[in-house]
Amino acid sequence: MIAVFEFLASQPVLLVFFLVGLGMLFGHIRVRGISLGAAAVLFVAIAISAWGASMGVDVLVPHEVGTLGLALFAFTIGNNSGPSFFENVRKAVGPMVSLVALYGAVAAIGYVVGRFVFDMDISLISGTFAGSVTNTPALSAAGEASGDSATATVGYSIAYLFGVIGMLAAAFLALRKAHEDTDKPEPVTHVTLRVDRDDQPRLGELVGLLKKPVEISRMRRGETGPIWIPTRNDILEKDDLLTVVGTNAELSQLEELVGHRSSHSLRADRRFLDFRRITVSEPKLAGMTIAELDDVLTEKFGATASRIRRGDSDLLAIPDFMVEMGDRIRVIGPTSNMKAISKFFGDSSKGLTDINPVTLGLGVALGMAIGTIKIPLPGGSGMAIGAAAGALIVGLIFGRLGRIGKQVTALPNTTNTVLAEVGLLLFLAQAGTNAGAQILVAFSSGTWIEILVLGVIMTTALAVGLFFVMRGLFKIGNTQFSGMLAGAQTQPAVLAFANSRTNSDPRVSLGYALVYPVAMIGKILVATVLGSL
Repeated sequence: MIAVFEFLASQPVLLVFFLVGLGMLFGHIRVRGISLGAAAVLFVAIAISAWGASMGVDVLVPHEVGTLGLALFAFTIGNNSGPSFFENVRKAVGPMVSLVALYGAVAAIGYVVGRFVFDMDISLISGTFAGSVTNTPALSAAGEASGDSATATVGYSIAYLFGVIGMLAAAFLALRKAHEDTDKPEPVTHVTLRVDRDDQPRLGELVGLLKKPVEISRMRRGETGPIWIPTRNDILEKDDLLTVVGTNAELSQLEELVGHRSSHSLRADRRFLDFRRITVSEPKLAGMTIAELDDVLTEKFGATASRIRRGDSDLLAIPDFMVEMGDRIRVIGPTSNMKAISKFFGDSSKGLTDINPVTLGLGVALGMAIGTIKIPLPGGSGMAIGAAAGALIVGLIFGRLGRIGKQVTALPNTTNTVLAEVGLLLFLAQAGTNAGAQILVAFSSGTWIEILVLGVIMTTALAVGLFFVMRGLFKIGNTQFSGMLAGAQTQPAVLAFANSRTNSDPRVSLGYALVYPVAMIGKILVATVLGSL
């Protein structure tokens, strides 16, 4: 068996793929409908590394592989979440400030229990804090501030496992109530409305009364006339027919304002207008808003966009929505122009998987460079936010911008999803072997039970605190809250679990991205202060 471990240790690339494959084999096993998913890679890597260490063989994935995976994961998660993040960031100022306060409270609990109950050294307490919140940069800060990195690492190694398992359990409990969420995006549908009013209102006046926007995609005067794409300035006459796209609530409200639902289908009559779902593969369109795109479509083809399909979600084409490569847009236009419209969009499957090497390479490099910048702290020390947080910040900005000049900065949703999973698996394989190699040393310590108990207390305190603050105070839905748990823990394994349970619901990634940057910085600061006590 020693020969097997020696072989694995001598082949780090082979080792990575072996751990990924074997881990996901276990990750797909379901017990009562629950599976670990990508998190299983972490635990398999810990087990194999610890097993090898017990035989005197260091089975380790190089640190650089983990850094690469984490930076790639963080950049693509940020790139996917960029538009939503900046739309919601004002709403999240309270949660962000509260999160830092919670870290301080957890550290205070750890200090009191560790000092006065278990009589621990401050380096051990601060290392246990870093492990309970599963943050390696915080461990580095704690070790540097306390002056005893070795002892801090012991605390980190023992507390780390429950830090992952505890938050996985918290995410599981949160998602059991996900069906009660009220922030789930409403499905988009369409109806045909017949106008009963005879006061000839302007279409824009009625639509302006709605709480949320709708799309009026077709209009016909009577039952036999031509069909056209209306504008807000069109006057409604009695018995006009309208095809309206939107959520059920807005459709019902507009029905009350206009008249009643009709059995006629304007979509079925394609003599005048046709519709088609077209893939955006033309780079020049990426980064445009729907309003800008509609201006071009109207001018060139007399057409308009009514819906956008991104990933598995159908979204209403609202004016400020930003177009990305790989989006599938439902376009309504004159039947004779549909071929030209398809050519305009590109309509190639290439847009679904274009990795955009320029944006990917320079974006990740810039993020990692930002992560190395030392931020001065009181007392002459300093901190760096790390490659992951730097890559996430750049990814968020690139995703929000959409393009810089002619260069597209927003990667397709499918590309981001695939690259994020690859990066995550690489990181988990490296993190697992690193923790596994240290775990035997940690368990040889006579105080490992006290360290474990302290870690459980701090992880549990953070999870409970997050529940009362985020769910109770800020009324955040369970699905988004599961992503916040992962972000607050800066733990991709928890994010992977939440994504697997929700079929990669975008609210999970949004919750993660909202708190991750401040979580990285907050943990480092708190660990520095705690270690210096």
